Amino acid sequence: MPELPEMENYKRNLNQLLQNKMITDVIINREKSVNVAPILFIGAVRGTTIQAVERRAKHLLFRLSNNKVLLLHLMLGGWMYYSEEKDKPKRTVQVQLSFGEKHLYFIGLRLGYLHLYTEQEVEQELADLGPEPLDASFTEEQFLSYIEKKRGMLKLKLVDQHFLSGIGNCYSDEICYDARLLPERKLEDLSGDERSALYTSIRTVLPEATEIGGYMEHPLFVGDTKTGAYNDKCRVYDCEGQSCQRCGSKIVKTEISSKKTFFCPVCQH
Repeated sequence: MPELPEMENYKRNLNQLLQNKMITDVIINREKSVNVAPILFIGAVRGTTIQAVERRAKHLLFRLSNNKVLLLHLMLGGWMYYSEEKDKPKRTVQVQLSFGEKHLYFIGLRLGYLHLYTEQEVEQELADLGPEPLDASFTEEQFLSYIEKKRGMLKLKLVDQHFLSGIGNCYSDEICYDARLLPERKLEDLSGDERSALYTSIRTVLPEATEIGGYMEHPLFVGDTKTGAYNDKCRVYDCEGQSCQRCGSKIVKTEISSKKTFFCPVCQH
């Protein structure tokens, strides 16, 4: 499932590709991917201009010129592609937004969705999300104060969107590895230095992964060589049996509450 770095990479690219462009047509092939009747969705979206694409947690918000918002969550298996018809992927498209000769294809939205909301409605939809870990205002001092009374297993807290926004299976493992902490450690048992290390790793791993391009399997447009480049940079995630880059020990895979988890059993404590 795309996490914060993947969605941030999408956001940056889509702002360059779509900002101030008019949506000339809308095609909905799967009604369950939207939250209102297709005729109402198309009527509200067609002819508007995308003013900006924003990210909140693992969501993208397409802000339209009529003050409506398209809220996207790709969930497991969802991705996007922007191209002319001749370069359209040979995959089933659930929703298509057209911008003249080019189109934004939403693919794999079997669990994901593209919902139409007013600005007030979208704020309500996202109200229960935890802090954005990369916000400038989310300082180490605030983080340490925030987690002071939090309890639970590190892996499970990091992927909890009520705790922090945007982190999932991949980056929870990468953050724990960077901080040299076992993912099964309890948050309340971490020392002051370990809590500081956790904060530093969150603020290191997520921006690094974003700049590299995240771990998406598919490019966003023709000639896109950046999206997905983090696939080869993961230090523990999906690296079972490979040698740890720090100590040479074998990376181990386990499950924590049915979530696959990767770590080094020697240099993570």
